[in-house]
Amino acid sequence: MATEQLTGVLFDVGGTLVDTTYLHTVSWWEALRQTDQPVTMATVHRSIGMGADKLLDHLLGPERDRDADAKLRDAHDTLYAEYWERLTPLPRAADLLRACAERGLRVVLATSASEPEVGALRRALGVDDVVDTVTSSADAEQSKPAPDILVAALEQSGLDAERVVFVGDSVWDVAAAGKLDIPCVGLTCGGTSRGELAGAGAVAVYDDPAALLAELSTSPLTRAR
Repeated sequence: MATEQLTGVLFDVGGTLVDTTYLHTVSWWEALRQTDQPVTMATVHRSIGMGADKLLDHLLGPERDRDADAKLRDAHDTLYAEYWERLTPLPRAADLLRACAERGLRVVLATSASEPEVGALRRALGVDDVVDTVTSSADAEQSKPAPDILVAALEQSGLDAERVVFVGDSVWDVAAAGKLDIPCVGLTCGGTSRGELAGAGAVAVYDDPAALLAELSTSPLTRAR
């Protein structure tokens, strides 16, 4: 069993550090409604965390007519962009990132958001001074639950998969990390339950960044693997 000290923490951003999950849910729900392909909000919510390609396959089926996909993505992006200036960090998210950096851990934002959205997320967090590396959708060929964005985050930061932990809010985050044998800490602030995250393989589950920060010294973020 590896016992090396951790050297970095990879963070999902939307739903984990910034309160976006339900904004994406409403935006996808409305985009689907506009194209006469209604899906219940509860069903949409369970898919948030996947990239648009996999999300639409998951909601509408892989054998569907894909002619409307570009229109759906554009509608979602336009609707969601209306919230950018009002994006709000989840409780003590910035403090958590700063506390990790103060402990000598490299902080990586491993997000598959588009580059313009990444800018809005970074402005909401206001912690660029302690962030080592930031990814975007341009860095991944496939979206979660494929591990591409985590591979890109490791390559760009120079970190080793055996010496990092990933923090996310969805079962898709846990699945992506598991494919690289990276422990995933789950947060329920994205709307996924403790039982679902633990059942998917999360090594620990907390309510939100504030709860993780409160137990940081005994959490997987600061323990040797």
